[in-house]
Amino acid sequence: MTKKVKMRSLLIGGVFTLFFIALVSRLYWVQVVQGADLLSQAQARWETDKVLHPVRGTIVDRNDKILAEDAPAFTVALNPQIIHDKKIVEEVVKGLAGILNTSNDPGALSALEEKIRTRLNKKRDDGSYYPQVEIRNEGWKIDVAMADQIKKMIVELQNTLETKKSLGIYLLEERKRFYPGGQLLAQVLGYTDKEGKPIMGLEKTLDNQLKGVDGWLSYEKDRYGVELPDAKVTFQPPSNGNNIRLTIDKNIQFYMENALEKVYKKYNPKSLMAVAVDPSTMEVLGMVNMPNFNPNRYWETRESSDVNHVVASQYEPGSTFKLVTLAGAVEEGLFNPEEKYQSGSIVVTDRRLHDHNITGWGKISYLEGLKRSSNVAFVKLGMEKLGQDRLRQYIDKFGFGVKTGIDLPGEVAGIINMKRPSEFATSTYGQGMTATAIQQTAAYAAIANGGKLMQPYLIKEIYNPSTGEVIEKKEPKVIRQVVSESTATQVSTYLEQVVSDQAMGTGRKAYIEGYRVAGKTGTANKVVAGEKGYAEGKWVISFIGYAPVENPKILVTIIADEPDLKGDYHLGGDVAAPAFKEIVSQSLRYMGVPSTVQQPQQVQVTEQTSHANAPDLTGQTVEEARATMNKYGVVVDSIGKGSKVIAQSPPKGTQIAQGQRMYVVLQEEGELPVPDMTGKSLRDALEVCAIVKVRCQSTGEGYVASQTTSVEGEERVVTLQLKPYNELLQAPVQEKDGKTETTAKPDSKKTTQPASKTPATKPTQPAATGNSPAKVAANTP
Repeated sequence: MTKKVKMRSLLIGGVFTLFFIALVSRLYWVQVVQGADLLSQAQARWETDKVLHPVRGTIVDRNDKILAEDAPAFTVALNPQIIHDKKIVEEVVKGLAGILNTSNDPGALSALEEKIRTRLNKKRDDGSYYPQVEIRNEGWKIDVAMADQIKKMIVELQNTLETKKSLGIYLLEERKRFYPGGQLLAQVLGYTDKEGKPIMGLEKTLDNQLKGVDGWLSYEKDRYGVELPDAKVTFQPPSNGNNIRLTIDKNIQFYMENALEKVYKKYNPKSLMAVAVDPSTMEVLGMVNMPNFNPNRYWETRESSDVNHVVASQYEPGSTFKLVTLAGAVEEGLFNPEEKYQSGSIVVTDRRLHDHNITGWGKISYLEGLKRSSNVAFVKLGMEKLGQDRLRQYIDKFGFGVKTGIDLPGEVAGIINMKRPSEFATSTYGQGMTATAIQQTAAYAAIANGGKLMQPYLIKEIYNPSTGEVIEKKEPKVIRQVVSESTATQVSTYLEQVVSDQAMGTGRKAYIEGYRVAGKTGTANKVVAGEKGYAEGKWVISFIGYAPVENPKILVTIIADEPDLKGDYHLGGDVAAPAFKEIVSQSLRYMGVPSTVQQPQQVQVTEQTSHANAPDLTGQTVEEARATMNKYGVVVDSIGKGSKVIAQSPPKGTQIAQGQRMYVVLQEEGELPVPDMTGKSLRDALEVCAIVKVRCQSTGEGYVASQTTSVEGEERVVTLQLKPYNELLQAPVQEKDGKTETTAKPDSKKTTQPASKTPATKPTQPAATGNSPAKVAANTP
């Protein structure tokens, strides 16, 4: 027994000893070997990490008007159980569908109602409703205006049910990318989708600059997720994205889009494009492509509308390319404008080449040949005078066949591949080779600026919005001197006659009274893939010009691909040149470029105009503001309903002059009403539009005769009908309160107040009042 007891004791003791050794080993393994890893896992259980997303950088124009920004957004979330318990399923379905549906299609509304109803009725495997459902994509990241409608619907339902409790309808706060101009500059800006992923344009190529860096917030919590008292909190703030300032001028961009929209509707081209630059720097002032799209509703985009044709599409340029041949001949001293040649046709090796007027105009001068856009004249200049080698040298010097280097994605180089004499001959007038709109723009700018080929650019600078530090800044870059300054000046005078000669100039419809305009039309028969040679009845129509010739401030290129010319290509002059005239005339007035047409009395008054800086009117009543500005000779107009001034235009510190107008905003909340702008100048009307945050478009020229307001998608649009001053004075009269008055006339104060820096373009018009052009507010919010 004693022996058995000893053996049993030894066995038990051995087991306990092994257990103790195992326990100690395990403790060592857990606390020493795995200690750090287990501690981190434990911390993960009691600590909460929250990612803090940065604000994406804003894209602004040259005057800091916003083109793309992050804005508040909301996602609609529903609690099906609460909605079913309240017995308001159908009320919620119809109410939300009516708000979220933006289509005019009744079928789309029914489909959305069924979609919401299905989401609310769907159950899990255990028979219970889902705790929360979202209405995507219609209810995902909606804007503030739509969210306000849903809040109003919720209140109305609560009033009907006589309850203040939750109805199971929630608006989750988020952020989304917003483009205040809608379609404005869409192909250039591109867009980000609702996931925040950049898809195209500058949003994609500059994503690393715009997106910023995530931050985080970490704190200790209990098992219910509640932050512990005196808990350790770690906070790393997000680093917001950088802002991008473009060379674009939002006002000029609007003028371009408004003018091209008319062309697009009238001639229905396959595509339509335009680019405006400052020829002295090659800063891009505006860039338009049609068909267009609204990046705020990118899912409605047609595939053909997301191409930036200005840089990504190449065409046979046609007669606009004659600039190269002309400049080369002038530079080499080979162009005699009075020398005669036989127009009509010319034979080069085995090919006979014709003028667009096949029979020609007889024996005419080379200058007349330029005005009439004679192909034969340029074949003779290029082949007989310059010769193939020198012609090719000038084509290369003007930058054709290579990319311009513009800071936009998708640029193509064009094709220059002449081998046979006939190919060199057709290249003299822009056929048998291809070029892009931006290449031709750079070539014409080289003539406008005194002979310097410059690199076009659109990104002015990248800067930190918090510190103002400029991270990257672009400066004008000269690539090479292509012709002498004297040659450039001479070529400009010849191109001016293409526009000013109203008898035979092909560009005569681009003529702007009061300004010297130089330009050239282009009409090229189109080569279509799969077809042999040129396609019958398919044309590329263009116009390139700049003004004023003596000191060019703006150069505009317009190209229409396959416009509907009703079978008559001679109508090509009606497509681009009138649009050029509208864009440039508005832009020159906006830029403050003086016209040569001016009343002597207006000049005298302008010289006597005194200037001062606008005071701060914030907090004053309208009466006080008017009394303050009366001593400056400035008229004050109020917008909105309120007792105190909350904003003003022009802002404080801006230079003001006698006779101009100042606008003050009195309303703090809600949409500002659109005031009656009848009789105002276009500049004043655009300023009012900017203040009340509506998009403004105009038809005609002169002063506002009438206006209409409509809603397009997410923005209000005001259409202004303009008429010349003398027509408004002759407007029909009507009886009102026993008195006879005209229905529309320019503001009577304008005819007696001193003129602004922008003189009138017609002798019968009074000078437009308003800000110094550089300070005029944008016409769109």
